[in-house]
Amino acid sequence: MCLLLAAEADPELDERAMDRAQIELDRLAGMLPYGLRGGRAWATAVTELLGGRLGFHGTPADYERLSSSLLHEVLRRRRGLPILLSVVWLEVARRAGAPVYGLGLPGHFVVGFGDPEEGVVVDPFAGGASLGAGPAELASGPRTPARTLDIVLRILTNIRAWASTRPEHSGVALWALELSLLLPSHPASLRYERARLLVERGSFREGAAELDAYAEVVAAVDDDAAARIRAEAVSARALLN
Repeated sequence: MCLLLAAEADPELDERAMDRAQIELDRLAGMLPYGLRGGRAWATAVTELLGGRLGFHGTPADYERLSSSLLHEVLRRRRGLPILLSVVWLEVARRAGAPVYGLGLPGHFVVGFGDPEEGVVVDPFAGGASLGAGPAELASGPRTPARTLDIVLRILTNIRAWASTRPEHSGVALWALELSLLLPSHPASLRYERARLLVERGSFREGAAELDAYAEVVAAVDDDAAARIRAEAVSARALLN
């Protein structure tokens, strides 16, 4: 799924290129030791390989690059956002048979090994540095592994956030929104965000129709908010004149 969404951003990422990316993940998994047992042993081995020998990690500058959210580019550059580096950790470790899971923290994403209650957690953005029970988010309550679709939605949210500060890349924001809306579970507010973006991009009629449709949904719980959204639709249609 990460490779398919990356293909929206990179026209050169065809089926053959996707195969190469998956072959690279297989290759990396084959470099791990055989027969490891226990979360800590797996965490150490994967971190020594990816964060140590191969140098996968992130830097503040990676937040300024769209490529940091594209899996094939992260594999090539060995740089990326926390969640994409975590995807590399996850996919390499899973291919090798490790008990591994993603863990979404507020504003960050990390990887756990073994039983989530053991708290063997590493930070791929920091090259796989162990988190132990340091952050408050890890120290309190059970650690619920992130679901695959939640990971994909979070990646798309990062892409939207990147594009939102760059009006010249509103097309990127649009396809990220549209892919998010295809997921079985997503915030209903994304429909409103897409409608407003369509209006901003000059698709006044389509955007107004989307605003009206979203207003119908909102009306079931908030009449005043629905009225404001319908007023936005009227204003959008007025721009056609």
